[in-house]
Amino acid sequence: MPGIDECLLAAMVLPGARGASLVDWTSGLALGTVGDSPNGDHEATAAETAELARMAAEQRAFSTDGPPVEDVIITAPSGYHLLRYVETAFDSSVFLHLWLDREDGNLALARLRLRSLAEQLVLG
Repeated sequence: MPGIDECLLAAMVLPGARGASLVDWTSGLALGTVGDSPNGDHEATAAETAELARMAAEQRAFSTDGPPVEDVIITAPSGYHLLRYVETAFDSSVFLHLWLDREDGNLALARLRLRSLAEQLVLG
């Protein structure tokens, strides 16, 4: 069962991975980062993605009859951003953020791998 650093390093071996972080969407703080950040500042990126993650998670329109939101995918001309919520035994407000290069990245593979990493992640 990997910890934060191991989880982020495992995400970086995905084709096209440019950067990864674990973020608390309540505070907007990065709990761990690796690789590059889209705007050159991991803390600013964490705060900005936390707003998006919080907004998606708190909207009832996205989780009316089923489980809460699993992930959010943002496509941009230069890349993909995948936010994967991490479920824990306690009331978690943590997500993994993976930034993929659009030409080299495989969004479907990244989504499956990030789901697996989120399930294995040990927080504590």
